[in-house]
Amino acid sequence: MNYEGEISSTLISIPEQLLEIIGVVYSHHKASDGGDIYLTQYGMPHSSLFEIENWYEKQWFETHRERLEGSSAVYKVTTREIDGISLELVVKNSRFGEDVPLDTRTLMEFINTEFNSPWEEFSMVFELRNSSYGPAGINIKTQYPMAIYVPPETMQLWQSGRSAYKVSRIKDRHPGIDIDILKQYKLIYEWIKGKNIVEAFSELGIGGDELEINLAPITKRVTADLDKKGYAVADMKPSHIIIDEYNIKKLNELGDNREYSSRGKKFAYILDLVERGEYSIVDYELLIRTPANDEFVKNIRRHSYLDDQRDRFIAAPLPIYLEEMMIFNVPYIYGHVESTGGLLWVVGRNPNLYDYFLPERWRTTHNWKLSEKNDVYYTITKDNIHIVWKASRVGEKPSSYPKSEYGYNSPFEEFSIADYLNKNGVNTVYMRAIYMTGSAKQESSEDMSRYETHDKLRCPDGLPVLSAQHNYITIRGYYNGPDRWVAEQKGQLYRPVDLIKSLHNGVFTEPEINAHLSRVVSRLKNIGYNGNLLQPDDIIITYDTKGEIVKDSEGYPELRITNLDFIRKI
Repeated sequence: MNYEGEISSTLISIPEQLLEIIGVVYSHHKASDGGDIYLTQYGMPHSSLFEIENWYEKQWFETHRERLEGSSAVYKVTTREIDGISLELVVKNSRFGEDVPLDTRTLMEFINTEFNSPWEEFSMVFELRNSSYGPAGINIKTQYPMAIYVPPETMQLWQSGRSAYKVSRIKDRHPGIDIDILKQYKLIYEWIKGKNIVEAFSELGIGGDELEINLAPITKRVTADLDKKGYAVADMKPSHIIIDEYNIKKLNELGDNREYSSRGKKFAYILDLVERGEYSIVDYELLIRTPANDEFVKNIRRHSYLDDQRDRFIAAPLPIYLEEMMIFNVPYIYGHVESTGGLLWVVGRNPNLYDYFLPERWRTTHNWKLSEKNDVYYTITKDNIHIVWKASRVGEKPSSYPKSEYGYNSPFEEFSIADYLNKNGVNTVYMRAIYMTGSAKQESSEDMSRYETHDKLRCPDGLPVLSAQHNYITIRGYYNGPDRWVAEQKGQLYRPVDLIKSLHNGVFTEPEINAHLSRVVSRLKNIGYNGNLLQPDDIIITYDTKGEIVKDSEGYPELRITNLDFIRKI
């Protein structure tokens, strides 16, 4: 292979401050106090107001804050005025990793409830605001999620009140996500001008048992609306239901609270508002999807994925935080994985595919090891996509000759070889993405040959494509049929089995296995590649929906290569 001059990039370089975490795009910058500010699309237009001195400077914050009702530290604060504009904000400390103080009945209903991490909470709020699940006529309104602020100070573990086990569970859900058990995380929302339902009723002179009786059907209705849209809040309270300033003004125009008739009109007006969905909810630290919606989201993403994968080589406009690259004649969508500090290359020109291969989508889902000799795992991702991921052994020194003489292919060589083979009549599994871990590799590389040959290959931001300081993982499709065919199916798909298992299952005899392997090696040789190091368990056959072996155009079992560690050009 010619390793020089085969890499290119298009579009503008990625601004370092833009990043994506669990589906939400943030603008990240260091605050003047050494902390970190993450602005959402709602906070970005007001970035100057979120400078520390304009809302969180000690004297200003203590003078202009108002403690809000609730079990956690929640404050309303007004920012300084800049260019005639100031904002009223709600600032709350994230309680991730702490015990959830719920009553016994609620705990039984939400037995595994945990506080959302700050990144999960914002992600869920964005999702709720844009949810297509359930009746189109129901639209749950929320506060605008503006920013996440991480102060520079660290706490002692006993000060945080957090459980290391609970924080570990959050990291398991979103592996490598940048969340520190000893840091405070302050979630900043825009204040909704208005009053909560409890305040509105209290102003009507309704209290005690009467208040509880009148609040119950409203809370039940809002909970039902949430459920219809596929969400639940484990600690749903009437004080979380907000009537906006406009409707509070209309309410006050209905008469004097002391008059019985005007109280009745106002009560009816509030009920009607809730019936029509004219309310907002606040407090999202225990916001979750219902099981039905969770399955719906996974299925939607899976079918969208199949369509996008079918059209992966059709170019589409890129978001500003992604780049297009060409490495060894294979096109990739490239970006930084900000949740882990890693890098990700997704095969094709379709940026819609990028999110599916972020490590938080597949690293902690249940997996099955497929190989005794390599770290190869099958898993179903959080988007209900079947993939196989494999830890690359590039940089290791193979123990046996002639493998040791050649060494392990890099992930980029594997993908390039697979692309060439598939275009020239030798089938392989589908190569989907390459992930470089953010954490440094613990062991040193013994075989530096690939790092030397790849040395001139650089990403658009100047980073080396192949770094000896990091591990790489290749992500392949779990082969269950051709992409275009799978995208059209709703039922059973193909079932793959490697040649060794087919031998053990009595499908083929040992001579037949050897003949199949020789046929693959011969086909490789005919197009200029050496496959002499392939083993029977590096080849799969597939069974169709009728349970019959899929055949090629010559009537032989269709054979597909799964391992490209040692295939090389002659």
